[in-house]
Amino acid sequence: MARIRQADVDEVKARTNIADIIGERVALKSAGVGSLKGLCPFHDEKSPSFNVRPQVGYYHCFGCGESGDVYSFLRAMDHLTFTEAVEKLAARIGFSLHYEDGGAAPETSGRTRLYAANTAAAEWFRGQLASPEADAGRRFLGERGFDAGAAAHFGIGYAPKGWNSLRDALRSQGFSDEELSAAGLVSQGQRGVYDRFRGRVVWPIRDITGQTIGFGARRLYDDDQGPKYLNTPETLIYKKAQVLYGMDLAKKSIARDHRVVVVEGYTDVMACHLAGVTSAIATCGTAFGSDHMGVVGRVVGNDSAGEIIFTFDPDAAGQKAAVRAFAEARGSALRSYVAVGPEGLDPCDLRLQRGDGAVRSMVELKSPLFEFVIDRRIADHDLGSVEGRVAALRSAAPIVADIRDAGIRSRYEHLLSKRLGEELGEVHRAVQRAAARERERDAAATTPQAAADPAPEAAPVARVTIASLPRTADTAIERDALMGILQYGHVLDAAEVDAALALPMHHPALDAVRQTIAAQPDRTRVGWASTAAEAVREPFRSLAVELLTAAFPALTEAEASASALALCRRLRVRAIDAQKRELLGAIQRVAPDSAEGRAVRVSLRELDVRRRELSELS
Repeated sequence: MARIRQADVDEVKARTNIADIIGERVALKSAGVGSLKGLCPFHDEKSPSFNVRPQVGYYHCFGCGESGDVYSFLRAMDHLTFTEAVEKLAARIGFSLHYEDGGAAPETSGRTRLYAANTAAAEWFRGQLASPEADAGRRFLGERGFDAGAAAHFGIGYAPKGWNSLRDALRSQGFSDEELSAAGLVSQGQRGVYDRFRGRVVWPIRDITGQTIGFGARRLYDDDQGPKYLNTPETLIYKKAQVLYGMDLAKKSIARDHRVVVVEGYTDVMACHLAGVTSAIATCGTAFGSDHMGVVGRVVGNDSAGEIIFTFDPDAAGQKAAVRAFAEARGSALRSYVAVGPEGLDPCDLRLQRGDGAVRSMVELKSPLFEFVIDRRIADHDLGSVEGRVAALRSAAPIVADIRDAGIRSRYEHLLSKRLGEELGEVHRAVQRAAARERERDAAATTPQAAADPAPEAAPVARVTIASLPRTADTAIERDALMGILQYGHVLDAAEVDAALALPMHHPALDAVRQTIAAQPDRTRVGWASTAAEAVREPFRSLAVELLTAAFPALTEAEASASALALCRRLRVRAIDAQKRELLGAIQRVAPDSAEGRAVRVSLRELDVRRRELSELS
């Protein structure tokens, strides 16, 4: 594969705001001047430790240590090669890339072609919805309360009944059968490939950034022997365990309101959005799982009032789905609820029969998921007998024991006591026993097994971090000065920064960072600071990255740059003071009237002048 010109790589990065890219997946909040913070997408956490600094184009997690630029973020999140990451961002901003073999090259990398094929298919399906054959599709949508405007908003299309309509249309656009097969758009038969979706209403499934990665399709005709709903199979870019339908449209509302509504199907998402519940999403042909919860949690953010509301049918299948959702939600910091429509109506039917207001009311009249699951547990037992009440208590106690908040847990103990007609003290003891059993299981699961004759392992080299630095005045000046230079060096007076960087630092880790920064040839180049941080030798690289991404103590950009410059001057003043101490010691050892003595006094006066000048500037 041809190599992209470095100038283009740098230009695409310079034109891309890393906060926009990361913000599509992580709810970011201000964490000081020029700094944003959110829940880390690379590991599970309840408190945010993931920092993003748009000005330097870099991110770093102070919890797990993951860091990098916008390309490394896309590579990690979307499993892209470096070239694919650059191509994806270039396509996003409309930048034409050039390759080292000359000229603009066609996008031929695997994932890029899959995105392109799905995008082309979505456009083609949308066009087909206006065809005479699509009357059944338009009627299907109309019967559910969706007009042409709604269809356009959600990008809905129609797949003709023929076997090769889409295949032939995309072939004419330059896509090969292999690419169409890899994108999940065609299936393999004895006589070649044929369209996967035929005679169906088609919903484009988009990732959180809005790129089409697959499709969901609903059967329309009685002679169709296929499943009622048919989705894109697993591909390089479509992973059903991670995909949430409607997230691209809902993410802004979810991040703003710290609330997400999980419904059961495409038409339910449409009905909710059209009714004003614009935070609705749905899974795509699979149960709501841990990967889905991770995506939702990062978009909702770390707000303690964050909510996740599940809508389920009141039948047995819906109750089982609620219990599965509870298993995923109980490990989340989000407060979880269940919303059930009147008479068991799903959001689509509820809107159709009773209007938009009824959908909004269904969501607002939610009940806590813990309460819903507790009621399901005790409903399986005969509460008219002692044995039934004891069994119900044993079944429900672990649910209450899982509640982290002691105050809320106590309230649910009262609720369970009333439901069962049992003494509160007995319920409390049952919950405590359930919690103790859970702790024992966790301890057993995490106890390492003794290994026979374990091979000796080299002790890992500890990462140096900001937190591990000594808390001394000298270290604080060095730390903050390097932080200011890395984050604002491009706007500071170069001569003053060079003078500060020429001075050795007392702490060896900070001095290693200083040396690497000083070696950078051009601090005005976009991305110079991230290049410097990544060039610092181990085990000090993590410290450099933290200095680059940590919140700098200032209220405005102007205040931050002024503070950074003042810190550089303080380093120089400190060096002058050290020189003065040496000279004052030397003057005690020489005759006052000697040439050497006079030279020392001249040097002292010169140092005093330089110190005074620097102090006045600061």
